[in-house]
Amino acid sequence: MGAIGYPSAEKYPSRRFTRMKDYTRKLLEKAQDAIQVAEAVLDLDKADFAAGRAYYAMFYVAEALLAEKNMEFGQHGQVIGAYGLHFAKTKELDPKFHRWLVDAFDVRVSGDYEVDTGISINIVVNMINQAREFLEAARSYLEKQDP
Repeated sequence: MGAIGYPSAEKYPSRRFTRMKDYTRKLLEKAQDAIQVAEAVLDLDKADFAAGRAYYAMFYVAEALLAEKNMEFGQHGQVIGAYGLHFAKTKELDPKFHRWLVDAFDVRVSGDYEVDTGISINIVVNMINQAREFLEAARSYLEKQDP
């Protein structure tokens, strides 16, 4: 065992060990799953529902980043606001991710609660691509936070 009960990297050279919280790791996995589900639902030509999954992918990424700073919230608006304050405003991550999260929330609400949404396949493809980029940026950021 390495420091503080973590497996030694020398013992497992092909695997990178991070000190990321388990909860954070699970949220990032859930974000990846949400992206895959969004793509599958979009393949069924259900843009309204796919938009919701794309939004949730971004939401899980924001939750994961906040969790690493020991912050948890019970409402979407709280997560979005705290992410903006702690990551966009400080420019720890590109502020575009906060804008994408806010925009995706609005599209998700429209898809969930309106009948004639006008949410196109192109809008959702863009949301999925944004979610994927946000997830990769978060992973990169978190890896750099490891000692």
